[in-house]
Amino acid sequence: MAWSALLLTLKLAVIVSAVLAVVGLPIAAWIAFSKARWKFLVESIVALPLVLPPTVLGFYVLIAIGPLSPFGRWYASLTGHTMAFTFEGLVVGSVLYSLPFAVQPMAAGFATVDRSLLSAAATLGASPLRVFRRVVLPLSRNAIITGVMLAFAHTLGEFGVVLMIGGNIPGQTQTVSIAIYDSVQALDYRSANQTALVLLAVSFVMLSLVYGLNRSKWVIWPWR
Repeated sequence: MAWSALLLTLKLAVIVSAVLAVVGLPIAAWIAFSKARWKFLVESIVALPLVLPPTVLGFYVLIAIGPLSPFGRWYASLTGHTMAFTFEGLVVGSVLYSLPFAVQPMAAGFATVDRSLLSAAATLGASPLRVFRRVVLPLSRNAIITGVMLAFAHTLGEFGVVLMIGGNIPGQTQTVSIAIYDSVQALDYRSANQTALVLLAVSFVMLSLVYGLNRSKWVIWPWR
């Protein structure tokens, strides 16, 4: 059982989900409410990881954060090492790869909010930010939770992107999916099966919670 890889993967999924909860909200809100004619271009960019092979996305992220890129040189000047083949690099790649899984459910939830409620709140003098915080967010809470949970579950199973960006360094960049692959390559099917079963169980629970949440009508937490 690859416990170190499992713990590293859980740590990566938590960080990526937290980042996407912050970054994804404004992107999803802009997609849902913007009337810009070129909005479809932003939607296409956000959805690109859904159709791109993971190795392609991982390759370009690796080039972007590598020592030959402007960003890579700037990061190396600050930290003394490049972001490639580090846990930080995995976070960057995973955020990009899981972006549509967080943004699309959030944007769909925001789009279903009754526009008359927004107009009424604005008429009463509420600022756009206050309207978003007091009206849009409470009415879209299930969509927000769904997006965060899907990003978490998707990060758990990443393989191509993390392998391209982080390599396979035990304890540093070796995720659970890579550990399973290594076990199979070594013909250690028992270890591969144990690790795969844990990942299967966690993924099943996460998806069950997502579908159960979207079917239920109970309130997850009070909004004030």
